[in-house]
Amino acid sequence: MRKLLLYLIIISTGLIFVARLFYLQVYNTSFAALSEDNAIKVLYDYPQRGAIYDRNGKLLVTNQPSYDVMVIPRDLKPFDTLEFCSILKITKDKLIKRLKKARVYSPRVPSVVIPQLTKDEYAYLQEKMRKFDGFYIQKRSLRDYHTTNASNVLGYIGEVNDVLIKKDPYYISGDLIGMQGVEKTYEKELRGLKGIKRIQKDRFNRDIGPYKNGKYDTLPVNGKDLTITIDEELQSYGQKLMENKRGGIVALEPATGEILALVTAPNYKPELLVGRKRSPNYTKLLRDTIAKPLFDRGVKGAYPPGSPFKAITALIGLQEGVVDTQESFSCYHGFRYGKNGKLGCHPHRGPLNMIPGIANSCNAYFANVYLRIINKQETPQKGIDNWRKHAESFGLGNYLGNDLSSGSKGLVPTAKYYNKAYNYPKHKWYATATVSNAIGQGEVLATPIQLANMTAAIANRGYFYTPHIIKAIDGQPINIENYTTPKYTTINKEHFAPVIEGLHQVYTQGTANALRVEGIEICGKTGTAENYTRVKGQRMQLTDHSVFIAFAPKESPQIALAVFIENGHYGSRYAGKIASLMIEKHIRGTISRTDLEDWILTHSLEEEYAKPYSGEPFKINQ
Repeated sequence: MRKLLLYLIIISTGLIFVARLFYLQVYNTSFAALSEDNAIKVLYDYPQRGAIYDRNGKLLVTNQPSYDVMVIPRDLKPFDTLEFCSILKITKDKLIKRLKKARVYSPRVPSVVIPQLTKDEYAYLQEKMRKFDGFYIQKRSLRDYHTTNASNVLGYIGEVNDVLIKKDPYYISGDLIGMQGVEKTYEKELRGLKGIKRIQKDRFNRDIGPYKNGKYDTLPVNGKDLTITIDEELQSYGQKLMENKRGGIVALEPATGEILALVTAPNYKPELLVGRKRSPNYTKLLRDTIAKPLFDRGVKGAYPPGSPFKAITALIGLQEGVVDTQESFSCYHGFRYGKNGKLGCHPHRGPLNMIPGIANSCNAYFANVYLRIINKQETPQKGIDNWRKHAESFGLGNYLGNDLSSGSKGLVPTAKYYNKAYNYPKHKWYATATVSNAIGQGEVLATPIQLANMTAAIANRGYFYTPHIIKAIDGQPINIENYTTPKYTTINKEHFAPVIEGLHQVYTQGTANALRVEGIEICGKTGTAENYTRVKGQRMQLTDHSVFIAFAPKESPQIALAVFIENGHYGSRYAGKIASLMIEKHIRGTISRTDLEDWILTHSLEEEYAKPYSGEPFKINQ
């Protein structure tokens, strides 16, 4: 029995060895195993990153060659560090630090020592590389921009960090990855696939040829070209109009949800985040906490929407049956409620029903409608949540599900929000406590892209397509269900006609009648959003924000947009002018209202932006 057991142990051990050898030599040819093999050197052949075009086929982003100095720590031999540092213009301390970091990362896997050499640096170093065993030059591609605009849309590429490497084994130290914008969202499509070459080494660590005659080598697969929905000419024009101003412009095509322009100001030239100057330039941009050029106000700036929100109040009122288009409300310079509450309003004729109420932006009209919406339910809590349900159906108060790399949810407050704010049930609250929501003030917050989407839903009479930036991949139009399926609001289609007529009369006889463009029927809404901050612990009112939404033409609209100008005074002063110019530029390609254009191009808000940071409490009288 003991002899049999001994034979079984010997046979089992032999089978285990044979199985392990078979696994190592025949079955296991994975990248990980081969890269850890001391006798195999792994080299990469990086593909060309996909190009990016605008909706009209204009080239926006392509590639330029770049060269990285790489090191494989285990292959290092003693070398003249002074000469090496002199060639690469790097200090000895910095070189030693980078070599140590490379060894910690992996003694066998290549790491970047000096990234992104210029062509001249590469040519000079290439002649001397034979002196430095363990180092080699890796060719890569950097981005080459053919536009000075849309950096917030395009994004940039940067070197992967340890977190990204652990998250996705495709990447190794020194690889480049999309960090923001289209580059980030469509990284897998743009990057392509690396080619891999495996070189056999002898026992003296000398290259002796391809491993297994290149059986396991792969060729690189270039990235796919992208066509995005942006109209570069319209984007460029919007950026020009936003010089010396802060805010955002978002323009959509209502029939598709395609983003025509996504402007944020101030912005930066995309070329600043390319090459070896990317890191210091990024740091400078990041440290500008005043202008915030890295902050995409179009998708992340959450502001009070102001009077454009009145269109939603009107639609919810019609849907809930608490008002019709003929009922009028009086306005005595505002709406009074409670003992001392007042929602002020500018002078206008009255009383007004719905259509002129929209055209003249009457606060009292919409305060009355809003209170009826809330008070229709048994409790203000139920009223608020019912109102919120309708508002959120326009894409407000939540992420839109778009393909942009960042964004903000905004806020449409809930009953839970107010219960907490007023310490309910210890203290009761009533609909009048939230009446500022009626005119887009109060607690409601929205981003410019949400306002543009809301406008597109109104233009479409009750539905919208998810805003998106991708149009085609390698020439094939996208067919993504989320972007091609309409999202319907909770408002019946028949309720949109009077509201749209009210928005049309904003231009023909209301608050934007001076902004008309001959021959184009524009529907829009001015907005003046109150703006507060805290200075030395005191709540101070600053210059109001200028807001405007619009779509055109009235029938079969081609463009819907939102313009938000920080500290821009009232709606028609800055935002309304810019919206009219953007609409005419998109529909006609030329500008007839050169008076509006000249005014916008010659007026700056830089002095206005300097005021809040003086450190002195103040209140601006409007």
